[in-house]
Amino acid sequence: MTKIYDISQTIRPGIPVWPGDREFQLTRTWEIEHGEIEPGCPVNVSEISMSTHTGSHADARLHFDDKGVDSANTALEAYIGPAVVMDLSDEVTDLVRPEHLAALPDSAERVLLKLFKSFPHEGWDPAFPAMSPDAIRFLADRGCKLIGLDVPSLDPQESKTLDAHFAVDAAGMAILEGLVLDDVPEGAYELIALPLKIAGADGSPVRAILRSLS
Repeated sequence: MTKIYDISQTIRPGIPVWPGDREFQLTRTWEIEHGEIEPGCPVNVSEISMSTHTGSHADARLHFDDKGVDSANTALEAYIGPAVVMDLSDEVTDLVRPEHLAALPDSAERVLLKLFKSFPHEGWDPAFPAMSPDAIRFLADRGCKLIGLDVPSLDPQESKTLDAHFAVDAAGMAILEGLVLDDVPEGAYELIALPLKIAGADGSPVRAILRSLS
């Protein structure tokens, strides 16, 4: 029987965000029967304030390249299709390198890496592991279309050069960050994680799922 794994963070007040980024806030603007806009209002309506990189999200090229495409114009093919999940949480403490990926099949279109031993839902870990540019190139040589991680960024928190992001850009790969892979066994799945069609946005939250293949 097919099983669905929800690998998205729950977007909520208090969700950890990149240091200095906007915190998530949800405000009720209309309330059933008690709304200030119209007495007897029959619906609840809310507004949200959040970063485009809140929770599980897809980076658009515009995030790190002023000439890159925005979320609305990001091609969707990479975000749907076969994916491989690898657990490297016992092996990697700083950067994922090509030797950590040696067990991947010769062809891997979408690769999701578990780097946290346990996802830090309640706090921010500034020393999260990240990707080396050589690892990105290793994946590209195997036909990888998308790299997904459970950490907040492909590059270390203090990076100013974003070498892994630009290696992804050179390879034409897509990026997912902030996934939750704690309960997902290693293996092959179908990934579905579409960015929202937001004009001018440099990234977008996604509802990411994995569907088992049997």
